[in-house]
Amino acid sequence: MSGELRLVGLEELSAGVLRNRLLARRAEFWSGSPLDDEAVVALHDPLFFHQLGGFGAVARAPEGHDPQGEDAGYLLGLVSADGLAVVHAVAVHPAWRRRGIARRLVDRFAVLAAGVGARAAQAVAVPQDDAARGLARAFGAHETAAPAHAGPGADRVLFTRSLPLA
Repeated sequence: MSGELRLVGLEELSAGVLRNRLLARRAEFWSGSPLDDEAVVALHDPLFFHQLGGFGAVARAPEGHDPQGEDAGYLLGLVSADGLAVVHAVAVHPAWRRRGIARRLVDRFAVLAAGVGARAAQAVAVPQDDAARGLARAFGAHETAAPAHAGPGADRVLFTRSLPLA
């Protein structure tokens, strides 16, 4: 149950150690994702752990609960100067999926973002990402096709909703 977990802001953790730990387990966290390994690594830019860590969080399992590590899920995000909260990446370990962890991470992010003046939240995903689509729908986000958003032939889908969450 996700109630056993605690959400820890990235700013409370050692940025480099956490990034390395999550990247070492990326095949697990991103299993089932339509993204290839290169794209997953690219999502973990050090900037999100060092300079932008205040908006990210890790869902931590109780010590000793998960023999492969205590990280159950995480979110990387940022808030732009013009008030757009961007969910950059959300991943949940397969052993912890379907327990509301991604929802808790996004809820936390949305509260923090609204608290600093963000008026809307947005995420970008590849069109084949059913998990991202399901999470966005659960939050009432509006889906918009974004042809060539990531370059020629690299279509994406934008998910947008207003803040605060009601």
